[in-house]
Amino acid sequence: MKRDPSQLDFFQVPVFEARSAVERIDLDRFRARLKRDMARAIRECPYDRPVIAARMAQYLGLASVSKGALDAYTAESKTGHDVSLVRFKAFVRATGAVWLWDSVVSEDGLTLLQGDEPRLAEIARLQQEQKALSDHIRLLKARPVSVRPRGERS
Repeated sequence: MKRDPSQLDFFQVPVFEARSAVERIDLDRFRARLKRDMARAIRECPYDRPVIAARMAQYLGLASVSKGALDAYTAESKTGHDVSLVRFKAFVRATGAVWLWDSVVSEDGLTLLQGDEPRLAEIARLQQEQKALSDHIRLLKARPVSVRPRGERS
């Protein structure tokens, strides 16, 4: 049977890596990685730091977010300046770097799915279950069947 190249098959060719939660949370390592990832998001963003800070302020409903605060959130040396979840969300929106959410949850064994990806993954999972059931039915049908006449006891 030839496959249609336009069909996605999430479970034949791994599209999303399988993840497991880490045993121990290394907060220093997590903090450093998050700051590096946020700095990367700024580098890849079409806006400069002052514009990102202004966009964050707009999302947060504040008069301003300082460029200095943004710098502290992304400087690995500033271990006492962690971004809050609310400010992180505003940062993601301001930079358009939604991939940051995946980076945050990856050590918990989770994978971020966007748009139609959850629906497509569910379809692929159900197709996989359907195939497993078909294989099981085929095995059961392959077994010889012995039928006893009615009324006969074993």
